[in-house]
Amino acid sequence: MNPARPITTFRLGSLLRLQKDPKLALQLFKNPNPEPPLKPFRYSLLSYDLIITKLGRAKMFNEMQEILSQLKVETLFTPKEALFCDIISFYGRAHLPEKALKLFDEMPSFRVQRTVKSYNSLLNVFLMCKDFDKMRELFVGIEKLGKADACTYNLLIRGFCASGRLDDAFKVIGEMTNRGVSPNVITFGNLIYGFCLHMRLKEAFKLKTDMVKIYRVYPNAYIYASLIKGVCKDGDLRLAFRLKEEMIRNKIELDSAIYSTLISGLFKVGRKEEALGVWEDMKVRGCKADTVTYNVIINLFCKDKDFEAAYRLLDEMVEKGCEPDVISYNVILRELFKEGKRDEANDLFEDMPRRGCAPDVVSYRILFDGFCNGMQLKEATFILDEMIFKGFVPCSASICKFVNRLCEGKNADLLRSAFNTFEKGKLVNVDLWTMAVAMAYKDDKLSSSFNLVDSLIDVMN
Repeated sequence: MNPARPITTFRLGSLLRLQKDPKLALQLFKNPNPEPPLKPFRYSLLSYDLIITKLGRAKMFNEMQEILSQLKVETLFTPKEALFCDIISFYGRAHLPEKALKLFDEMPSFRVQRTVKSYNSLLNVFLMCKDFDKMRELFVGIEKLGKADACTYNLLIRGFCASGRLDDAFKVIGEMTNRGVSPNVITFGNLIYGFCLHMRLKEAFKLKTDMVKIYRVYPNAYIYASLIKGVCKDGDLRLAFRLKEEMIRNKIELDSAIYSTLISGLFKVGRKEEALGVWEDMKVRGCKADTVTYNVIINLFCKDKDFEAAYRLLDEMVEKGCEPDVISYNVILRELFKEGKRDEANDLFEDMPRRGCAPDVVSYRILFDGFCNGMQLKEATFILDEMIFKGFVPCSASICKFVNRLCEGKNADLLRSAFNTFEKGKLVNVDLWTMAVAMAYKDDKLSSSFNLVDSLIDVMN
């Protein structure tokens, strides 16, 4: 029998690319050839790139750091800055900004020259982690690495807007032009979004005018969407539709977000027929509705108590190849309970897995609160037990309300069952215990009260 062909440097790269399991990929990287090698295995830069990327995406950061330490002592090649940009982004998505900063500082020890690209990746990490003060602190030191580009300033603007410092965000445009960096459509899009979010619509529209007249930058669909959402929230639907027509004249494609905003705005002021007309116009223009759009329409039908129309939309989504998500069902569940249709809501909840959508923590909370509010405490106790089994937890206010209603109804058996479930989920606290004991001692029959307290103590022990 011929021995297995040894894995070469080139073949290792191919095998790592094909391997989906990061743990198996790591084993393969560490030990590509089971037989003891005659000389050390020579890794390629591609192999390092592949394994580090797989480990970073899987958040296996300790293992990734081990490979980075090995990469640091390689002498045959120099890693690329792009790899470190990816690693910094992995740390950002995991909300580990300090690790991202540490790696950025260590890049020279890997013989990698830091440029504005890795600097922008680091800035974006602190933006994702909402550490805006650190962003500003880092920005001050950018001159050591080179000239800030439009992406750098756009990140800074997003940070200021996210922290509500719109005036500081607006000043960044002046700083950009003073340093010879031209603002682009993303720059203005971030600012206009911020102004609209904080309902400073007059300034948003002035910026839209200035970006064209002064900077020769023309608004895109994102900017129009921000403006339309702002004016709809302000109740100025006439202006919203003028903006829509302006988009059509300027040959800017209307996307589902534009239509969703207009439909929602019309429904909120009771103009249901016009909203449905916009929905039809969307179809005529060939704009494909996404899950978000359908969820908006489903929510609006539910608010209008038209549950049959909401169910039809669920079926239409499937027919159109747009799968309903858990939000689609949660919207209907919530409104069914508000209308007292608890049995219908429970049937839909139980049907969700068959429809290919597993209930989430929000689904369970809607059901638990709905049964509790409807004084169906036995059903609420059953759902509570299922929640805890699946690792979900009700809101603390809902738990207190539930226990209080059990106490008011002097339902000792359900109270024992509930406390047994609370104990499984480690939810028993002083407030719950106090409420249960108070309920017990309100009972006229002191002996039965003592029995209840004793049984609750047994549960906790």
